Amino acid sequence: MSPEIIHNLGLELWHVYLLVILVGFLQGFINTMAGAGTTVMYSFLSFFGMPVNMINGTVRPGILFQTAASSIKYYRSNKLALKKGLLLGIPMIIGSVFGAEMAISIDGDVFEKIVAVFLLLLLLPMFYNPKRWLEGQSVERQSKTGIWQLLIFAFIGFYGGFLHIGVGIILLVALVLNAGYDLVQANALKVFLVLMYAPIVLIIFLINGQVDLFVALFVTIGNIIGGIVGANVVIKKGSNFVRIFLVVIVFVFSFHLLGIWKWAYQLFA
Repeated sequence: MSPEIIHNLGLELWHVYLLVILVGFLQGFINTMAGAGTTVMYSFLSFFGMPVNMINGTVRPGILFQTAASSIKYYRSNKLALKKGLLLGIPMIIGSVFGAEMAISIDGDVFEKIVAVFLLLLLLPMFYNPKRWLEGQSVERQSKTGIWQLLIFAFIGFYGGFLHIGVGIILLVALVLNAGYDLVQANALKVFLVLMYAPIVLIIFLINGQVDLFVALFVTIGNIIGGIVGANVVIKKGSNFVRIFLVVIVFVFSFHLLGIWKWAYQLFA
């Protein structure tokens, strides 16, 4: 992070690290509830002068420990379909390796715009048939795993390794519409699947020197707390609350990627 920016804002370094913990909490909470919470940390660290490729690596340790803490909570609450998670985790790990390797050198600006439009399109089935999101489908449908499903999750793993922002939302859509889970079950599987590939991706970024370990420590503290709180809310509030939260987050996040919030600010400022 840029010492000049910190000085110009009249802040001490410890103030910034305290803010990192708070933003990390918000990131972990949103990621566990729906997804796209990582965009909050991206924006924050970018504001303080950290390069995007370094941010992409620095958020990874927090994601690893946040999903571990959330997965334990879901497992203890009997909400996690562990066998299915282990099966779908294999193609996700493979995809994430290719995604992380590509992320080392590629600028993701154009990719972000594509993701924003894609996520908005994913909202359509949520309004068309909301019952599927709230009730899930048969146990037989949930346990069935075909080649197309494995390819879908390999692609999601690729995206998660490449950028990660919004991968939770994409996973929720796939787990509900393709795998047949309700939103609470899907949320549990979502964080576990990210946990499956997170260590591999982190190693790749570490090898390439794209992780600020000191900043990552404070991000991780916030992520763990936010992840635990988020998992508790999901379990207590149920699918309908998560669906509403997910819709709001998708709109806010997609508008951010498309630059609509910045455009609106300039228009009315």
